[in-house]
Amino acid sequence: MEGVLSLLPRSHTQFVISRSNFSNAIKSDSLAISGVVSASSVSAPHNSRRRYTESIETNHAPGFSSLTKRTMQNINEEISPHRAVATVRLLRIEKGGAFAGLLNEKGKNSGKNEMDYVERTLGFRTRELDDRDIRLVTEIVGGTVRWRRYLDHLILSLCNKERVFTDMEPLLLQILRIGFFEIVKLNMPSYAVVDENVKLAKVALRPGAGNLVNGILRKLVLLKESDSLPLPKLEGDDRARARALATIYSHPVWMVRRWIKYLGQEEAVRLMNWNNADPYFGIRVNTWKGYTRADIFSQLEDLKVDYETSVLDDFFRIRTGMQAIMHAGLLEKGICSVQDESAGFVVSVIDPQPGETITDCCAAPGGKSLYMASRLQGQGMVYAIDINEGRLRILRDAAKLQDLVGVITAIHSDLRAYSIRNIVKSDKVLLDVPCSGLGVLSKRADLRWNRHLEDLKELTRLQDELLDAAALLVKPGGVLVYSTCSIDPDENEGRVMSFLQRHPEFSVQPINRLVPPDFISEDGFYFSNPVKHCMDGAFAARLVRSLS
Repeated sequence: MEGVLSLLPRSHTQFVISRSNFSNAIKSDSLAISGVVSASSVSAPHNSRRRYTESIETNHAPGFSSLTKRTMQNINEEISPHRAVATVRLLRIEKGGAFAGLLNEKGKNSGKNEMDYVERTLGFRTRELDDRDIRLVTEIVGGTVRWRRYLDHLILSLCNKERVFTDMEPLLLQILRIGFFEIVKLNMPSYAVVDENVKLAKVALRPGAGNLVNGILRKLVLLKESDSLPLPKLEGDDRARARALATIYSHPVWMVRRWIKYLGQEEAVRLMNWNNADPYFGIRVNTWKGYTRADIFSQLEDLKVDYETSVLDDFFRIRTGMQAIMHAGLLEKGICSVQDESAGFVVSVIDPQPGETITDCCAAPGGKSLYMASRLQGQGMVYAIDINEGRLRILRDAAKLQDLVGVITAIHSDLRAYSIRNIVKSDKVLLDVPCSGLGVLSKRADLRWNRHLEDLKELTRLQDELLDAAALLVKPGGVLVYSTCSIDPDENEGRVMSFLQRHPEFSVQPINRLVPPDFISEDGFYFSNPVKHCMDGAFAARLVRSLS
């Protein structure tokens, strides 16, 4: 079952380029603060900060005796469970140990496992998460990660020295970020936010930390009520304006400058607003198992989940209600799968037909492979290649769940090696390459902080290598589809044009009959614009190999 895993980009588990480039979160820029307390009252002793850092990295409890001497259950009734889980999850995300995705009923993102992390990190547990808590954790974590740069700017502006912020221990910073997000972006009752975050700081750290949180949050409340939050001004040269926009809309500066260059400032702002909004989730109905959209819509109405239809027959979308769908077992039973419509359109560009052999070169966790296989109607074969054995297991399990085992063959291999030794050619080849993921930033809230401009150079080089390898698998007269979940021209049109120069035996094939005109670029490629089409950004080029 693809499920929530479909929200993860297939990029760096597919090919290891430079792991540090993809796993280290971007450090927030140094900003200046004015206001509340001295640095000495904020900073915990060095050993205390080190213990908390080590607890996140090794998943061991910090070791404070006042916490470890509690009862076996270690239940703290005063702390809200969603707040404790959100705080620890944010710590893990910043250390590269978690994604800012949905919690689910079971698996590595389950509520129970998250509470285990709380106990190992903070030394206590709260009551178990209920459905409301899980929704709050998802909303708070995703929002706090998205707005991190903006929130840090505000926090810095409310401290009296820059050292107060730079020396702030990670746990305390996450508590403040959550409080600022709840007050500024969620408009939660300020008295409750202040009280809850102060209690957490006192219990998880020490009384002085609670006093600090109290002082800073109360000052924030006054500034918000007087509509005088400190924001950077849009003035100066292009660099200065890009930095200001990057803070206001909470994106890395390099992304903002690049989007202004390609899209213009107005469209760049629209794109950042889209990335910061709560995402839609695309759902694909598994029609191969005999289900229809009408069947699912009836169940959604019973579950009181609002939905929207899609221009794709097998798809619909929701903005809320994912937990209800999961609880109802619609994903677990293989009735439907989480898959964005933009990915569905890529399969439309491939246009699988019964009896064909199709190779999916970077297949895991398998969303497109499964959809292509379902459209073969039991005749033909999809060869799903991936370098990551663990993610291939997910694909195999999903194939069983969706009754597609007979039309999918999973192959564990590096595409570059496989294409050299393999002599069998396919009718169609899909190469959905590892990419920057700049089209899926609304769903992958943490991804913007894990991408750097330098990554694009390494990625485009890898994309060229994979394109050359994939070309070897296409039979004469066959089709090669190159696709990304990026909106960057260098990864999209740039790679196709470069490939065609190296491979004159391939040419661009029109896709007019395969996708709606609104999704076809001037160059004849498929392109979904997040702002225009309200779905993930994606790109696909259909290339045909000559018969000679």
